[in-house]
Amino acid sequence: MAEQKPCRKDLLHWINIVSFAVDDVKLFLDSHPCDQDALEFFEKYQKERNCALKEYAKYYGPLTIDTVNASATDRWNWINEPWPWQEGGC
Repeated sequence: MAEQKPCRKDLLHWINIVSFAVDDVKLFLDSHPCDQDALEFFEKYQKERNCALKEYAKYYGPLTIDTVNASATDRWNWINEPWPWQEGGC
């Protein structure tokens, strides 16, 4: 059975949600570094964000340098794909 490609817009929306959550809790942790609940929240959503970024890179190309595939066959191929702010739909 073929793997179904996720909707690009939905995946970008999820990345924005988890990225906001991670950034927001990082600011909170600056002034509350020992808050165990905040640390657990950060770890959970940081993992979610990394998974979402990897999934996006797998189907649509990398959004961050962390998800670039450095193999010779994939050398900078994302330049030929629609950019995240361009119309792409699902």
